[in-house]
Amino acid sequence: MVEDTWAALADQFADGAYATVKGRVRTYVMHRQLLEHLPAAPASVLDVGGGAGHQSFPLARAGYDVTLLDPSAAMLDKARQRLRQLRAEVRDRVTFVEADGADAEEAVGGRRFDAVLCHGVLGYLERPEPVLDQLCRCAAPGGLVSIMAGNADAAAVRPAMERRWEDALEAFDARAEIGVLGLPTRAGTVDELGEAVRSRGVEPVQWYGVWLFVDWLDLSGADLDPAETERVAAVELEAGRRDPYRRLSRVFHLVGRKKN
Repeated sequence: MVEDTWAALADQFADGAYATVKGRVRTYVMHRQLLEHLPAAPASVLDVGGGAGHQSFPLARAGYDVTLLDPSAAMLDKARQRLRQLRAEVRDRVTFVEADGADAEEAVGGRRFDAVLCHGVLGYLERPEPVLDQLCRCAAPGGLVSIMAGNADAAAVRPAMERRWEDALEAFDARAEIGVLGLPTRAGTVDELGEAVRSRGVEPVQWYGVWLFVDWLDLSGADLDPAETERVAAVELEAGRRDPYRRLSRVFHLVGRKKN
């Protein structure tokens, strides 16, 4: 029996990290960036490593047909709890599949999707290549592939802002760090990921920054009012579109399209 390594983190992930200002801003920014490229609802969306549904449930609310695939039974249980809070017509648009991302094509019965998402997953994998293969294969011709990953080009920013000067010096050439959940994660670059998906038949069309100012500021435990959170999100959304700001973001969001 395969151990569910995310079982102990499900509550911290769903009720902790995503409930923070940083978590809410990430969800909003990624959602807005996705809507710039997604076909109209009710297009089909496969969310690989979708966890508790924070990124895909807003798409279901917008009318999309969502399949959430995750290897963790505990994460899927958390997703089902969250889904029960939504309207019946939204619940009907969501399907759950318990499977590893490296087995996605088989797990969904060879189905091809109008969009395939994989956000914040590759950095936790020792070998991301098998999952990358599956993301690109599960996309229909002309379909969208959306990947969020750690930005190695900006790895020194956070330790420097926290005055961890020795860590910052090491981070200029580092590819690994301890992430927000306390787990080791690996970062890459936009160019590297772009070439990786291009070699798998997906042409990059745009990339964005995610988590710039909210990553520099200590907002842990902060209880911002909704109006201020909305203003923060608006600034982050604009920064993620523009150079040089997007290049300093802690993570990046790459959007590509499957060749016909």
